[in-house]
Amino acid sequence: MKLVELNTIFDIQYGNQFDLYKLETDELSDINFVSRSSQNLGVMAKVSRFNDVEPFPAGLITVTLGGTYLLSSFIQQDIFYTAQNIKVLKPKREMSVIEKLYYCKVIEANRYRYTSHGREANITLDTLLVPDRLPEDFRKIKLDSVPLPNTNPLIKKKIELHPENWKYFKYNELFSIERGKGPRIKDVVKGNTPFVTSIDSNNGITNFIDAPTVHSANTISVNRNGSVAEAFYQPLAYCSTEDVHIFTPKFKINKYIALFFVTLIKMEKYRYSYGRKWGLERMKESIIKLPVDKKGSPDFDFMEDFVKSLPYSSSL
Repeated sequence: MKLVELNTIFDIQYGNQFDLYKLETDELSDINFVSRSSQNLGVMAKVSRFNDVEPFPAGLITVTLGGTYLLSSFIQQDIFYTAQNIKVLKPKREMSVIEKLYYCKVIEANRYRYTSHGREANITLDTLLVPDRLPEDFRKIKLDSVPLPNTNPLIKKKIELHPENWKYFKYNELFSIERGKGPRIKDVVKGNTPFVTSIDSNNGITNFIDAPTVHSANTISVNRNGSVAEAFYQPLAYCSTEDVHIFTPKFKINKYIALFFVTLIKMEKYRYSYGRKWGLERMKESIIKLPVDKKGSPDFDFMEDFVKSLPYSSSL
């Protein structure tokens, strides 16, 4: 297949380069604010129209040029403004959703060429070499045939949170915490064992490898390095790198309770960075605020019911 420069297929321009804190957020607005996040199509908030600046139309592709997951590429579903270090791609010809998704994945596949705060993509994205057309196999994909998740909650009642009544607990009161164990990344061979590393997507799994499992199912993996404080419930036995710490519960856990904890653990991200890791000893002494029962103990039943009351819980 012939390779061509990206700018022969798309008109490429910088986004608005707005700062979110200078805009007015508005949940009822139809304008999305697209940041350098690798999640939720990059959308961080809904914002009001800024002066007379016209938003970009829906259907264009945004590409992040910096950040931890640079080259994150998304088709925007609504009109939008962007943050800094984002480029906006408009097809030079009529292009199907499948074709746009293909080019998003092609662009992301070049992530290994760049590093955050090092070699970023500002200059070279436009001339990135990509296939000149959609492979025939991709033309056969029918998006309508992809099953959609069940949006219904398992419990049809509204459960409110009252964190002002919650209590703090140390992590090591609730979990046995150990450093992740497994083969070195350079030694792995493809197989069937989930291999968890310090990434922020795909449940932390970067590969399935040929190695014995080390850590048990029904545990929580928490990154101490890389995407620090990213946490995932692991339903299967697995192995991991040392950049991941393993939380083995000292109480009876299930996926609903685990997901309640995962959400709270992720909220600790702002405390850490590349320069301030969440090391093992610091992790053990860290505290987490939880709902409690009449005895002042963690109310695991409440946690489970709350998660079951959320939309999409039927699909968990």
